[in-house]
Amino acid sequence: MKKVIVIGAGPAGLTAANELTKNKDYEVIVLEESNDVGGISKTVRYNGNRMDIGGHRFFSKNEMISNYWKTIMPIQGHDSIDDKILSREKKLVSGGPDPETEDRVMLLRNRVSRIYYLHKFFDYPISMKKQTFTNMGLKRTIQAGFSYLKTIFYKRKENSLEDFYINRFGKVLYNMFFEKYTEKLWGRHPSQISADWGAQRVKGLSIKAVLKDMISKKRKKKDATETETSLIEEFWYPKYGPGQFWETLASNVENNGGKILKNHKVVNLVMENDKISSVICNVNGENVEMKADIFISSMPVKDLVSGLKGQNVPADILEIAQGLPYLDFQTVGVLVNKLKIKNETELKTLSNIVPDCWVYVQDPDVKMLRFQIFNNWSPYLVKDPEHTVWMGLEYTCLENDEYWNMDDKEFTELAVSELAKIGIIDKEDVLDTHREKIKKAYPAYFDTYDRIDELVQYLNKFENLYCIGRNGQHRYNNMDHSMLTAIEAVNNITNGITSKDNVWSVNTEKTYHEAKSK
Repeated sequence: MKKVIVIGAGPAGLTAANELTKNKDYEVIVLEESNDVGGISKTVRYNGNRMDIGGHRFFSKNEMISNYWKTIMPIQGHDSIDDKILSREKKLVSGGPDPETEDRVMLLRNRVSRIYYLHKFFDYPISMKKQTFTNMGLKRTIQAGFSYLKTIFYKRKENSLEDFYINRFGKVLYNMFFEKYTEKLWGRHPSQISADWGAQRVKGLSIKAVLKDMISKKRKKKDATETETSLIEEFWYPKYGPGQFWETLASNVENNGGKILKNHKVVNLVMENDKISSVICNVNGENVEMKADIFISSMPVKDLVSGLKGQNVPADILEIAQGLPYLDFQTVGVLVNKLKIKNETELKTLSNIVPDCWVYVQDPDVKMLRFQIFNNWSPYLVKDPEHTVWMGLEYTCLENDEYWNMDDKEFTELAVSELAKIGIIDKEDVLDTHREKIKKAYPAYFDTYDRIDELVQYLNKFENLYCIGRNGQHRYNNMDHSMLTAIEAVNNITNGITSKDNVWSVNTEKTYHEAKSK
């Protein structure tokens, strides 16, 4: 048997481990730094409520990944919004049976995401509906129309994310809905961020794509595989949050003979003759060395390179790795007994709250980026969905900056104040709060990122090392892309393929050309 060490028990690492444990020629050990599985896709349990870190839709244009999800967790379908659902919430009361052992299913959910701007709701992505033009006003609407028409005849060279957005929406809509929000998110102006971010995250999204989607709906000929990801109307979601899926997959790994060792932080990878011979983990304050034949890494590539020892790492490679930027993430769970904003849509919701899964906050006077409404992702995330609303307020920051270093009380008070400031809640309606901090949540596309190809070329020299997942490749992948990098890596391992180009090429295309086969 060949021994394989997988670094990280997030979506990529667990997928790789699950695939390898199907083959009895491999002994698989997963090393996870934390005490959880799922990475940023985990589900946090707090006082009977559950938090999704960032919001994780299970949607893919890749048929293989969709089937993979359904195999692990069957699709239950839409859950009706009526009183019957409330009786099932009693399962979440602490001390009762664990519902996850009984209800390992996916729900089919409506995707509703809107922008909150000028204290008004705009569809996200921006739609061509009458309400959009009413909210914008006649003058802005005319300006936006002419600004977009200009992009039809004149395209900017896409040297930056700013160019990417203006080419697809025109400068007026860019200034309204993308410029300040992007700067708030990344701490950099879009003109300083690589266009690669747009190519990977929003791909074909544009005014043209929105219009095409509207026409398809009217003709009732819409094909999900041809729908731009940001325009999907439905997605799957594990009944008790995304962590339920990854916990189930972790159980599969262990049932198939794999080992998942938590609280094992990899601090070094030992090089020997252009191979990795072992890893050194910090376990309860002590360093433990573990040897293997093959290493699959989803740890931040920045930390991987800085932790290489046994041979000299070229100075230019160290410079690139050390210069790769990340954003850290904080989310604050806020439990309230009601919202100030009213449901003025035609969509029916439990207790008639607004139907949004998440809301993008464009107001430049608050640091908050988005807030989730967990009731709408799945009412099973909320202990009492009939009488309370459970939200997650999202913030990016840098580790050890002023926001990261705030104590929990100070930061949650800031979050609640901002939510009240933009008119979503009254402070006196807050029942409870909870804060979560995540390091290196978002790989960023500036600083030394423009030299990442040199880093990839260097890492590929280690024939028994495979870099997968969002942080493993420093690429802002969704879950399905992260899983695909793992599957490609395992296919190479089991079939003796030495090239890793296929692993690194996942989600680098400018359009979703893999839609028929993500």
